[in-house]
Amino acid sequence: MYRIGQLAKLADVTPDTIRYYEKQQMMDHEIRTEGGFRLYSDNDLQRLKFIRYGRQLGFTLDAIRELLSIRVDPEHHTCQESKTIVQKRLNEVEGMIAELQNMQRSLQRLNDACCGSDHSSLYCSILEALEQGATGLEVHGDCKSC
Repeated sequence: MYRIGQLAKLADVTPDTIRYYEKQQMMDHEIRTEGGFRLYSDNDLQRLKFIRYGRQLGFTLDAIRELLSIRVDPEHHTCQESKTIVQKRLNEVEGMIAELQNMQRSLQRLNDACCGSDHSSLYCSILEALEQGATGLEVHGDCKSC
């Protein structure tokens, strides 16, 4: 059995994180010492690691709750339910990657549009493009004063 500080250390979280998951009804502390300290089992540690890894993967607390319920009661659930939750998160991540790639291309165009010399920024193509928004990235190719 572990006290909250020991459990937190083993799972690489803070005791406040454990308390938060308890408030979210994702963890429980059924056993207490005579002095009122919470005691946790190896199963609690495993659950905490499950939650933590789910958070690292970017799952919402609701999604983790669903996955936990599937894990706790496997006879009333299917692998397809877990897969659906993971597929949804994968689709979100793929969308974020596409967004980041668009951002990277836009930033690369901004970077390439400017000569980067030490002259005044009065006619800087980067600043002009930012003022004009996304269309400004296509309009200017070089610093006007370069």
